[in-house]
Order: sequence, then structure tokens, then C-alpha cells
Amino acid sequence: MKVAFIGLGVMGYPMAGHLKTAGHQVCVYNRNNEKALAWQKEFNGDVATTPALAASGCDIVFACVGNDDDVRQIALGDNGIFAGLAKGSIFVDHTTASSELAIELGAIADKNGQYFLDAPVSGGQAGAENGVLTVMVGGDEAVFEKTEPVMAAFARFSQLMGKVGSGQLAKMVNQICFVNTVQGLAEGLNFAQKAGLDTDKLLDTIGKGAAGSWQMDNRGKTMCAQEFDFGFAVDWVRKDLAIAFAEAEKLGADLTITKQLDGYYQEIQENGGSRWDTSSLISRLKKQS
Repeated sequence: MKVAFIGLGVMGYPMAGHLKTAGHQVCVYNRNNEKALAWQKEFNGDVATTPALAASGCDIVFACVGNDDDVRQIALGDNGIFAGLAKGSIFVDHTTASSELAIELGAIADKNGQYFLDAPVSGGQAGAENGVLTVMVGGDEAVFEKTEPVMAAFARFSQLMGKVGSGQLAKMVNQICFVNTVQGLAEGLNFAQKAGLDTDKLLDTIGKGAAGSWQMDNRGKTMCAQEFDFGFAVDWVRKDLAIAFAEAEKLGADLTITKQLDGYYQEIQENGGSRWDTSSLISRLKKQS
């Protein structure tokens, strides 16, 4: 297919690369054009000077940027994705954003005779680089079925969660669950180190039991070593949690503990760890020791 990818950050750059490696004709756009030219040099794809030009003639346009405002900037206006996207073509937004924005963009696509899927991803920078992301999708089933084989270039699993906006709601649940998991792991590992246990043996053992998790398998040993350079920064998780808190207030959902953890991440930001990985929750406990 002829596709475009808008946004070449730590996630988008490798995701676009996987699409090109899979044999698709790929055109990219990035606000920092030097990054786009570097991608072109590495993957031998095309570069456009606006999102509209990137979208022109494409079957599917993928995007992965920072937040709601960034999505509006690349999607709307004379130079935005919708302006260049043909009728019957698909806009897939992989940004973690609000469900309200997804619904807004879905309505614009309907009016234009285009299609829209909100499709936030989980798996972090490593998942994007290795092409094993998980995608939570909101939108029409037939559009999802057309898009899923293309997303398979960078995703090991994609699931349609419901109507437009449902993908973003599912991602909010993902973020709520994983930060609570990280805090439990941080407390357990801090306890283990204080008790003088061999944490390598401990993790290899309890990881095979009820305590096991992706976070334990992928971050347990690095948390013990106080290594926090894995791409998904504290700044970004706090952005994601703010979206979840706003939605929870409308739903009347209790996120008391998650809000406490957000406060812990704020402490880490204030102490210079804003670009640390989210597993840095254990750093608070070490500081208190």
C-alpha cells in the first residue's frame, strides 16, 4: 500500500521504518525536517513538507505525536492530514490522546467521506523498535480489518475495542494498571534489597509465579540497578495519567491510588528525573532509605 507516517519520535521513527521494510510505499512528515531526512537516508522512503502532502494519494495515514494539541496541529487546517487525505482513505492515530479528540476527528472523517481509527499503542520504545507493539483500536470493524494487516508490520497484536474513542479509553486503563504494577514491584524489590536477598535469583523465581508481569521481566533487574533510561519518560506518563484523570472524573471512577502515584512521579520530575523511565518509582524508596 501507499502509506504515510506523521511524527518520527522515539515511537514513530521505527514504526515507519517497519512499514517500509514490510514493502509498503512510505512517505513521512516530521516537524523537525532533519529527522525526516535522516529517516529517508536510513529507509529510502519519501519525505513531505506538510502532513497534507504526505497524505496525498495514500491508502492509510498513520500518526504518532505527543498530545491532543499536536494531533490537531497535524490533522486540521489547509496543511493537515484531512486536507490531503482522499475520500475512502484511512487516518490512524497512534498518539495517546483523549477520547474526546478521537470522537471529534472521527466526526470530521465521516463528514469528509474518510475513515478514522484511534489506535494508541503499548510496548514503549523497545516495542516500537522490535515491531512488537500492542494496539488498542476504536472505530469501524471493516476499516480495522483493512488496517490490521498493515499495522502488523510494527504490532504483534491489535484489538478492536469498540467505536471511535474506545482505543483511547483502553489505553487509559493500560496506563492505570501498569503504574500501579510498577509501584508494587518497586516496593517489593526495595524490601528484598533491604532484606539482603539476591534479587536476580528472586526475580527469576517469583517471576514464574503469581507476582510475574511484563514489568518484572523487563524492568525488575534494571530497577534494582537504578537504571532508568528506557524511553518512556516520566513526563509522558504524567501526560497520559492526566487524560485518564479527566475521563475518570466524568465517569465517576475512583483513581485514588493512581493519583497518589502521579504525585510520586511529580516528585521524581522535581528532582531532575523527568526524562527517566517510568520504572524510576523505585528511586523514591532508595532516596528515603
